[in-house]
Amino acid sequence: MENLEPDPSDLEPIELASRDELGALQLQRMQWSLNHAYSHSAFYKGHFDQAGVHPSDLKSLNDLSLFPFTLKQDLRDHYPFGLFAVPQKQLARVHASSGTTGKPTVVGYTANDIDTWSTVVARSIRASGGRAGDILHNAYGYGLFTGGLGAHGGAEKLGCTVVPVSGGMTTRQVTLINDFKPRIITVTPSYMLSILDEFIAQGLDPRACSLAVGIFGAEPWTNAMRREIEQAFDMHAVDIYGLSEVIGPGVANECVETKDGLHVWEDHFYPEIIDPDTGVPVADGEMGELVFTSLTKEAMPIVRYRTRDLTRLLPGTARTMRRMEKVTGRSDDMMIVRGVNVFPTQIEEQIFKCADIAPHFQVELHQIDRKDVMRVNVEAKIHATDENTRKQAATQLATHIKNVVGINAEVDVKLPGAVERSLGKARRVIDHRNR
Repeated sequence: MENLEPDPSDLEPIELASRDELGALQLQRMQWSLNHAYSHSAFYKGHFDQAGVHPSDLKSLNDLSLFPFTLKQDLRDHYPFGLFAVPQKQLARVHASSGTTGKPTVVGYTANDIDTWSTVVARSIRASGGRAGDILHNAYGYGLFTGGLGAHGGAEKLGCTVVPVSGGMTTRQVTLINDFKPRIITVTPSYMLSILDEFIAQGLDPRACSLAVGIFGAEPWTNAMRREIEQAFDMHAVDIYGLSEVIGPGVANECVETKDGLHVWEDHFYPEIIDPDTGVPVADGEMGELVFTSLTKEAMPIVRYRTRDLTRLLPGTARTMRRMEKVTGRSDDMMIVRGVNVFPTQIEEQIFKCADIAPHFQVELHQIDRKDVMRVNVEAKIHATDENTRKQAATQLATHIKNVVGINAEVDVKLPGAVERSLGKARRVIDHRNR
């Protein structure tokens, strides 16, 4: 793989500022953000008043714990524009979730917000090893989903040439990669595996393609998947983190030279870790639920937003700003099977231990005779499609899951192409239980 050690002169001064400098900036911006939310958002005024707090109560960053949390349900309850803090005429853009599990969550941006978003995404691409002049193949979905346009704006701000492919039409993805020769690809990690399958189906060597950097996000993924992608393409696979409610992609990013966790861009987003059961903040280094407060957003400031992502905060390394450990699970993605907490990424890790199983999977949960049953649907690799080999692979995976995860699972090793493919975020779990 290409050596992508950055030139320190390329970094923004804030990326290497002292913790004292950063803390002073955060306090100043936090006081502005709380006042802006309280003064211009009816929701936050009522939310703070009900909790008995006022923006003037924030004397230090530790005082943030006095303020109430914001939940995804708050956005749904005030659909569509109830959390906005600027008049509609000042909005430059709105995005929204799919709303497949209820009312969509709607987020908005002023022109300044769009510029901030582009800045942090440009910073993220540069941290990943991207540079001005690179061709970037953007396979994140465009439209109301923030991934496509978020990555697009940051890439253009950095000075990249953007190929706005969006998701789907995998054959065309491979054709354009071979014809346009991009150096960077932005895409969900699960869809990158579909692109890999298409390279192989066309008889092409993925290691011979032009890609040097892949920036993967929008879903949890493991270091085992990172190794699989890096080996297959001879490129760096780097993690990007974000969520629409906070701004979109670009809230945090790994630095390619270390790949030791995602540096949170703390000049714009203030992170906390809380105990997910009690809501009490925990110390850096302890595992818990990630919470964010925006420091510079105008259209929709967000105060102590509970992400449901489980991680921990660590000291900075390649940058001064703190790192969040790679997210490998969400509290609302967790399956409880016969009293055992199971995350999809735990299943994924065991699949990568099996040489005859491809990294495409889906978990089905059933209840039979009032007992939970977990079935893991996977695919055989091309060289291992005979029935006997598939049976042996199923036994091997079931054993790994039992020994490591602690659950008896039914494993069905299907023929290649039988497991549902993702064109964006992977649908890893289908729960048929009557809960």
